[in-house]
Amino acid sequence: MGESIRRYLKFVKPYNWMIVLTVVIGIVKFAIPLFIPFLIKIVIDSIIGSDTMTAAEQTKQLFYWLGGTALVFFIIRPPVEYYRQYYAQYVSNKILYDIRQNLYGHLQKLSLRFYTETRAGEVISRIINDVEQTKNFVMIGLMNVWLDVATILIAIVIMLTMDIPLTIVTLLAFPFYAYSVKHFFGKLRTLTRERSQSLANVQSYLHERVAGVSVIKSFSLEDTEQKRFDDVNGKFLDKAIQHTKWNAKAFAVVNTITDVAPLLVIGYAGYQVINGSLSVGTMVAFIAYIERLYSPLRRLVNASTSLTQSFASMDRVLELMEEPYEVTDKPDARPLPAIRGKVEFDHVGFAYEEEGIPVLDDMNFTVEPGQTAALVGMSGGGKSTIVSLIPRFYDVTAGAIKIDGIDIRDIQTKSLRDQIGMVLQDSILFSDSVRSNIMMGNPDATEEEVIAAAKAANAHEFIMELPEGYDTEVGERGVKLSGGQKQRLSIARVFLKDPPMLILDEATSALDLESEALIQESLSRLAHNRTTIIVAHRLSTITHADKILVISHGELKEQGTHAELMNKQGTYYDLFKVQSV
Repeated sequence: MGESIRRYLKFVKPYNWMIVLTVVIGIVKFAIPLFIPFLIKIVIDSIIGSDTMTAAEQTKQLFYWLGGTALVFFIIRPPVEYYRQYYAQYVSNKILYDIRQNLYGHLQKLSLRFYTETRAGEVISRIINDVEQTKNFVMIGLMNVWLDVATILIAIVIMLTMDIPLTIVTLLAFPFYAYSVKHFFGKLRTLTRERSQSLANVQSYLHERVAGVSVIKSFSLEDTEQKRFDDVNGKFLDKAIQHTKWNAKAFAVVNTITDVAPLLVIGYAGYQVINGSLSVGTMVAFIAYIERLYSPLRRLVNASTSLTQSFASMDRVLELMEEPYEVTDKPDARPLPAIRGKVEFDHVGFAYEEEGIPVLDDMNFTVEPGQTAALVGMSGGGKSTIVSLIPRFYDVTAGAIKIDGIDIRDIQTKSLRDQIGMVLQDSILFSDSVRSNIMMGNPDATEEEVIAAAKAANAHEFIMELPEGYDTEVGERGVKLSGGQKQRLSIARVFLKDPPMLILDEATSALDLESEALIQESLSRLAHNRTTIIVAHRLSTITHADKILVISHGELKEQGTHAELMNKQGTYYDLFKVQSV
């Protein structure tokens, strides 16, 4: 836990002075009410119990003391309360903002492997729920705990000035309180972490099912899914109940201690008053101070629960922050200059797992600048893996990939990806306007450039037919558009990017013939004078390619032009004949 707190405090450090200021203001806020019990003692012993003052003088003294106290409450306390609340919320929200900013930047640098192995709902839960839970550490652990401790210390000092033995009796319950907190809240952290993980599982399940609700409905799986959700939700309920039971035990014991302690004080103080060794005013003041003393203790018990949740969430947040980067730039990596577009696979090998089965084995081929190369073969042969390695979504495990003779591991990844345009089979659009989705290719593009890119992608016509044209919201993942329309927007943003190298990963395999014809036309226009690597499903669409590479089980089986491979009558010939039937 200590290491987690130390790392979390790095985010707190820029706001240390504001936290100190908030604590100081808070101490003033909590110290003001501590005068009330002392005022009660003065009123009872020195004013009401006075044998020397007349009734008029007693009344005058009473209103002096009450008037002065009221001025403090009406003039000093309101701004103190305002600024304590304002600074406490401001600082904690700024810290959470910084953490989420850091996490999002971290997520941008993680490899695709992380996202294939981690559910989106789990990531979202940590960034939203767990980061929010750590707010308690700032609000309570760094502010309120110190305020409560200061309140207790100030109350003890005032009580010591009134009666030392009675103060000692008041503090007899403290050791039992401290032991109970340590005993119960140690295990509570583990239970809280398990509860948080179960809640993240519920969120992940919901995220996946909401995204795939069309599949559930098409297969009439509503009843089955309800049972599965009952199971996931039930596991969260079990963890929540375990957490609640232990929490309830902790509160039962600790609150019993803090409730019994005042009885000791009342009994001892009453005995002293009966025997004439303590004034009634002091006894009443002490009873009032007991509430001032044990209210902060009860708040500290609540704080222990909240902090336990906060520490468990802190562990999950920092665990995500520690996720290592698989693809990183070397310290001496240099920017990639404007490329001609020569791509070389030099004895490349690759496996997704460190000790896993190789997906690519001794892959050797070259694509010259401006050429169009097509990767063909049965599904699972390694074609998509090849195109994922070129922009360094993953790093090769053997050999090297070179662009214009430069190993891509020796250059800055951003400068590499800036010069590659990709159109994938699954067109990812964001819940934003058509214009914003196209401008992802170049965020600084002008309106004229956006329209020109849309026209080049054969998208302008259908965009103008949308309710709000380029300002139309496309919905999550472009749900309001057809597959062909989404694909044309994906091509438009690559036109806007205008890269010297192009990668097309089965960009037309899931489209109807009309959409495919429009997209093939725009892709041909896009590929003109660019090095283009195509992963093809329909072989009839790549017969024009300068080079066709036949990939099977991670190996390069054949390469050549369409005519050369057909004459060879090998693997490509067999594939083409099957599709021609």
